This record gives sequence, C-alpha cells and structure tokens, in this order.
Amino acid sequence: MSARPAEAPRVRACVGLGANLGDAVATLHDAARALAALPGISGFALSRFYRTPAWGVTDQPDFINAAAAFETGLPATALLETLLSIETALGRRRAADGSDRWGPRTLDLDLLLYGDAVLALPGLTVPHPHLHARAFALVPLLDVAPDVRIPGIGAAVEVLAGMDRSGIEAIP
Repeated sequence: MSARPAEAPRVRACVGLGANLGDAVATLHDAARALAALPGISGFALSRFYRTPAWGVTDQPDFINAAAAFETGLPATALLETLLSIETALGRRRAADGSDRWGPRTLDLDLLLYGDAVLALPGLTVPHPHLHARAFALVPLLDVAPDVRIPGIGAAVEVLAGMDRSGIEAIP
C-alpha cells in the first residue's frame, strides 16, 4: 500500500474586493466568480455589495466594495499571486512606481486575513495593515465572517462598533 501525500493545511481566507472605474459591480461579480472557481476552494461566501466613499485620496468616484471568505489550501503567498493575476485579467494596471496606490482602479483584491496568521513578507502583510481602520472593508467582511477576529486587534465586530460608517450603503 502506498502512502498518499499529505494535503496542505486548509485555512479560512478573507479577501476584500473593490472597484470604482468602469462597471464596478460587474467587475466585482467577475472577480467573485474567478475566486470561487479556484482549484481547491470550498465554502465560498460573498457579501452584499456596498457603495462607499473613497478613502485615502478622496477626490475620485465612490467605490463598490465587497468581501469573500473561503477555505483554501493555497499558501498565503500563492493566494496573493492568484489575486494579482485575477486583477490583471480583469483590467487592473498598476503604475510601476506605485503612484496610483490610493487612486481609482478597475479592481482591487486585498488579502485581508489568512486564518489567524500574522505575516510580514515582502509585498504581503496579513492581517491587512489597514483592516482595523477601514469600515468599508469591515462592513462587508462581517457579512461573510461575523465571528472573525483580527489577529493582534480583536473581534472585528467590536472594532467596527467604534467606527464611523457614514456613507456606506448596501446596494440592493
């Protein structure tokens, strides 16, 4: 009898989706379908979509934001590469110098949480370094993971309780 290779450990990953150029709602639906179709993904859940004011650089169109949660065996770095590939496939172009970091975009996929991991790698910080300060990310995240905790911070629902949510509107 031959031994079967061990399966990679599975974790619950949470991804933030956002866009404010083009048909943002359609783009987020396309991105969600791409995420749900990834090999080895299970338990995929997608939040409602929310119209939210721009954050950082505020002189730009409102964003449409959502969150997805799912189980995966992909390592965090491989999942990040996959997110970047989906962004590119759906029209995201990044300035080589990073000057568009807070500007308008056709799609942004952020790895918000990767289980209870705390990672500080080149190009990847988990939990997302601004998650605890962004109501536009926490509101949809709590739709799909109401019990989620932000490592080093605490229960996301408690973090959100103290934040200004004005301007965040669910899209029917």
